Amino acid sequence: MSTLNDDPASAVPIWPAFVIPVLRVLEDGRILHRKDVFDAAASIAGLTERAREETLRSGGYRYEQRLGWALSHLAKASWIDRPSRGHYMITDGGRDALVQYPDGFDYAQAREVFTPFWPNGPRKSAGSEAARAELVPADIGILDPIEQIEDGISRIEAEVGEELLRRLRESHPDFFEQAVVDLLLAMGYGGAEQRGKRIGGTGDEGIDGVIDQDALGLDRVYIQAKRYKAGNNISRETIQAFVGALHGFGATRGVFLTTSAFTPAAVSYTSNVQSRVVLIDGERLIALMIKYRVGVQVRNTYTAVEVDADFFD
Repeated sequence: MSTLNDDPASAVPIWPAFVIPVLRVLEDGRILHRKDVFDAAASIAGLTERAREETLRSGGYRYEQRLGWALSHLAKASWIDRPSRGHYMITDGGRDALVQYPDGFDYAQAREVFTPFWPNGPRKSAGSEAARAELVPADIGILDPIEQIEDGISRIEAEVGEELLRRLRESHPDFFEQAVVDLLLAMGYGGAEQRGKRIGGTGDEGIDGVIDQDALGLDRVYIQAKRYKAGNNISRETIQAFVGALHGFGATRGVFLTTSAFTPAAVSYTSNVQSRVVLIDGERLIALMIKYRVGVQVRNTYTAVEVDADFFD
């Protein structure tokens, strides 16, 4: 069976690869709960531990989302039935499908078979395959609607992230130092009173900002921020100087943020010093700024709905 996967970064096959595993699980005629179907089908499909642990932006497991999409298509095709809430069983049509498609589906085959059952899709008598293809977007069967939304958001955030990183690199050093202080405050540091400040400038002794870690200010996090171009990576010597500055303040915790990256030697050094130093490179910095809405604003908000099964019980 083809282990279809549209996203090379994901170890989870797209939904057509789960069609036959789901039917195999139900083949003996048992009525199984959705969760039991998921567990058994994932095993038949040979999902790795990494694949089972992948999550969506919403927090759910990716493989369960795609298995759920496979269940939806199977139900629309009447290859499975739902005799009670959350429980499934195979139909005669499903058994026929196991005989007809013993090797499973690649995407093109799944598209051809299930297109007539998609919402607002053409009927079987709609004409040629070319005519049907015009009515159904080419990527409609690759991801389920939730994943299509999340994929679109990821692409938007990638574009915004590039622009955000460019602007930070071109900003004044004072602005960048204040931006990273604002970020840590947005992440929840600074205590109940949000106490944090930029202290960079002449005579800053190697520290650009300081933030209270707890409500009473009993412990503090010291900040160093370097606004570097891509490829101008932070060296071990620079981190050593930062650790020295921390010792000068009697501090044990520090965060070093940059718009570039860190050399392997710099990363290795931080794991061997007594002070707790967290390194945040440009990629992670941008991801955190988008997550905590620092330097960005929400343009549109959409809500996704589903049938409330409890309403009908």
